[in-house]
Amino acid sequence: MTPDELRWWFEDYLDACNRHDLAGIRELVAPDVRRAGAPGGADAWVRDVETVLTAFPDYRWKRIAVLVEGDRLAAHLRTRGTHRGAFHGVRPTGRHVGIAAFGFYRIAGGRVTEYAGTGDDAALLAQLLA
Repeated sequence: MTPDELRWWFEDYLDACNRHDLAGIRELVAPDVRRAGAPGGADAWVRDVETVLTAFPDYRWKRIAVLVEGDRLAAHLRTRGTHRGAFHGVRPTGRHVGIAAFGFYRIAGGRVTEYAGTGDDAALLAQLLA
């Protein structure tokens, strides 16, 4: 993919996330995706997204910056949502949360094959328990 195609691919990925389209997200992630510090595979990826969306039904991702080099894409995102469902044992608080997230993606064949980044559940929990 060209750099512009990768940028447009990422816009499609964010669109699927913001529509809460788990099937659409799954299509953009390789079945055997590797994630630094997290379980691999598309099932684990989608399950993790679903956990966030269940707890924060209005959750949204906003692109701040995207850089592309070869088959890799680096993204700075801002996320926001309202805690309306249980999240890792924390009952709904109604709190608005937001985190800065940084992700590094390797894309092959139109799918994420490798990922490393921030924006994990610990940052969300910290805001709920503060």
